[in-house]
Amino acid sequence: MFDRALILLACLCAADGASAAVQVSATGFLVKHAVVIGASEQRVYSALLRDIGKWWDPHHTYSGKSSNLSIDARPGGCFCERLAGGAGVAHMTVVNLQPFKLVRLTGALGPLQGSGLTGSLTWTLASAGDGTKLEMTYSVGGYMEGGFDIIAPAVDEVLGGQLKRLKAFVETAKVP
Repeated sequence: MFDRALILLACLCAADGASAAVQVSATGFLVKHAVVIGASEQRVYSALLRDIGKWWDPHHTYSGKSSNLSIDARPGGCFCERLAGGAGVAHMTVVNLQPFKLVRLTGALGPLQGSGLTGSLTWTLASAGDGTKLEMTYSVGGYMEGGFDIIAPAVDEVLGGQLKRLKAFVETAKVP
């Protein structure tokens, strides 16, 4: 399910043009988004790590259920997904936690796992008046058959959507 949805999104994004938030080269790409969330850094940090199964879009999971997602919030911890029959997916590994300031994971999300790629997903939190500025970057490098021109805008769109869902969840306890 994860692969089909991302490939469909890649085709749609290619038709509309690449997002300005994406930088693409022959060896990889960078996606960058920022949003201000009307909550404290503590609340946003907690939602990122403890509530991912409540805000992550289920269409961008292998199981179709975001409730199967979890992040073991420690260096070396897994951003994992439970699948039926005792199966599972290790999406990423936690490599840097700085409470209320930074969360960094490494790995290749979704269909990127099938290629010779690695990525670094970083969420940086900073005070912004009565809220929190959350910046998300995902830097991916390596080899992917066909290059990065089509997949990078799709990843940008998917991760931008995840950030919007996180903001809605933290501010309203609901996701679009």
